[in-house]
Amino acid sequence: MTRTNILKWVATAFTLGGALSVSLSWEPYNMILLNIGSTLFIVWGYLIRDRAIITVNMGLLGIYAYGLIIRFAI
Repeated sequence: MTRTNILKWVATAFTLGGALSVSLSWEPYNMILLNIGSTLFIVWGYLIRDRAIITVNMGLLGIYAYGLIIRFAI
């Protein structure tokens, strides 16, 4: 297994863990796991030079980060 393949599957595991956390209302773990998953997918997208993956996950990371800021600022 290559380094990029391992990174892709680790990012997938974090993202699925985040989705599970959302469905079970485990806050703030849901946002933390989704942020980690998106960050890892951004790194993976950069390594394989896939602009669509980078763009989608930058957008998601911004949304999740905004959620974390709003959640803890109040």
